[in-house]
Amino acid sequence: MDYSILPSPLDPTVNLKAKVGTTLTDPTYYRKLVGKLNFLTYTRMDIAYSVQHLSQFTQDPREPHLKSAFHLLGYLKGDPTMGIFMSHDPNCNIKAYCDSDWAACPDSRKSVSGYIILLGNSHVCWKSKKQETISLSSAEAEYRALRKVVEELVWLCRLLEELTVPFAKPVEVFCDSKSSLHIARNHVFHERTKHIEVDCHFVRSKLQEGLNSLHHVATDNQLADVLTKALTRVKNSAILGKLVVFARVYTLYCSEKRR
Repeated sequence: MDYSILPSPLDPTVNLKAKVGTTLTDPTYYRKLVGKLNFLTYTRMDIAYSVQHLSQFTQDPREPHLKSAFHLLGYLKGDPTMGIFMSHDPNCNIKAYCDSDWAACPDSRKSVSGYIILLGNSHVCWKSKKQETISLSSAEAEYRALRKVVEELVWLCRLLEELTVPFAKPVEVFCDSKSSLHIARNHVFHERTKHIEVDCHFVRSKLQEGLNSLHHVATDNQLADVLTKALTRVKNSAILGKLVVFARVYTLYCSEKRR
């Protein structure tokens, strides 16, 4: 099948729902396609959100879901050699970005969390996943995303310590929600935050231990945006440029230039 080259992984104007559209005569085709795309997320972090979003409909795929999967194939066709660029810079300092899209799922109203962790100039960990519970506010959704990235940082820091790799502490964590940062630093729990008290205690305890430090980042500079929602061509390209995601041709050019 011939796919047109498209500039973004998903169409930001299309809102996919579970039970909308004609049922596919062969749902196995859709499931196999999404399964194969899932393997690409190990090196193509730019499609992580798209694949996790399409994976939600594997039980009962419809025509709009398959059309969006074909849209993703069109995006991959535009630059099949694109991938992460692993720098040889000896700097092993860690920093992380986390974000969420509140009530993003139109069927369950669950939010989507996303985070990116960079080791030096190379991103080594990323995740895009729908949250397990429904968040009652955008601040709560952001805080749950913050807890997820801090959990990953605990594991990564322990790994680097076991490998005797030096890195600076505290690890900088960037979030674009001032409300969630205020909750993390505030020692007094409000009655409206009691239901996320466990998450609050975990993040705050790591903050007090000096493992991480929390910083506000402007929405325009939030790199984790690419893992929480479908972006326009301009914003998608801008974030990938900041994350040093390039085509293989560019990577080979950089390698030859260093020689």
